[in-house]
Amino acid sequence: MTALLKTNLGTTTLLGRGKVRDLYAVPCAGQEALLLVATDRISAFDHVLGTGIPGKGKILTQISLFWFELLRDLVPNHLITADVNQYPAPLRPYADQLEGRSMLVKRAKMFPVECVARGYLAGSGWKEYRECGTVCGIALPQGLLDGSQLPEPLFTPATKSQDGAHDENISFARTEEVVGTEDAAELRRLSLALYRRAQQHAESRGLILADTKFEFGRTADGIILADEVLTPDSSRFWEAASWMPGGAQPSFDKQYVRDYLESIHWNKQAPAPELPDDVAERTQGKYLEAFRRLAGRAIQL
Repeated sequence: MTALLKTNLGTTTLLGRGKVRDLYAVPCAGQEALLLVATDRISAFDHVLGTGIPGKGKILTQISLFWFELLRDLVPNHLITADVNQYPAPLRPYADQLEGRSMLVKRAKMFPVECVARGYLAGSGWKEYRECGTVCGIALPQGLLDGSQLPEPLFTPATKSQDGAHDENISFARTEEVVGTEDAAELRRLSLALYRRAQQHAESRGLILADTKFEFGRTADGIILADEVLTPDSSRFWEAASWMPGGAQPSFDKQYVRDYLESIHWNKQAPAPELPDDVAERTQGKYLEAFRRLAGRAIQL
C-alpha cells in the first residue's frame, strides 16, 4: 500500500499541517467542528522524513479511538464521530483519504501546556534526573537508573513548542502561572487518573506504559481530552517481560527509524533523508503490534 503523506479535501478550509496530522475547519450542526486527519508522515529528531509509513495514520487513529472509549468515564473527550458516513456531505467524496484515519471533533480552547505523566524514568526525565536528581523540579530518590520505575506516577508538564523544536519541561508552579491554580490542579488530577487507568490496561496486555502526554481543552461544558491519546507517537510502551532498568528499553514506536538515521550519521538538518523499505516495514510492524496488543485485535489496513 502507498503512504498518504498529504491530504487534499478540495475547498474544505485547511487550518494547518502538523508533523503527522492535517487539521481542517468543518461546519457541523450549525457549529464549527474540526477534522483531524492522521497522515502516514513520520518525524524524527524534529524533522518530517521524506518517506512515510504506510497505514500509520490509520493505526494511530484507531488506537486513539480505543482509548477514548476506555477512558470516557474519567473525562469527556472531543470526539463527535469517526464514521465518514456521518460526516458533513462535502467531506464524503474524500472518503478514500479519510476512512479509518480521521476524526470529526469538537473545537475547544486548548491549554498551552503538554500534560505529561510519568511512571518510569526515561527520555528528558532521565536526563534531568542524571544532572540534578529531579524531574521538573520534583526531587527523586538517589540511585535510580534509566528505565527505573518511579515511587509513584508524576505529573511533569511541558510548554508547547511553537516552532517544531523540543518542548521544555516546566515546574508545577510555572504551570499554575500559565493556566491558573485551579486548572493546573485539575489537569494534574486528570492526567494522573488517565495514566493509572491506561497503565493498568497496558499491564494486563504485558506492556509497560512508561510515560505519555495528554492534551486538554475547554469547551462551554468544561475540560475535555483532545488530540491523540496514548499512541506510540505520544507514549513510551515497553515490553514488560524484558524490562530491565539500566539503559534504553526497546519500545513500540519509531525506534527503528531513529536507529537508522543515527547509523547513517545524518546531521539532523533539513532536508531529512528517505527511509529504506525494510526500515519502513519494520516500523509499520511495530505500530501494528502495538495496536494488536493494546486493543486485543488486529487492524485491517
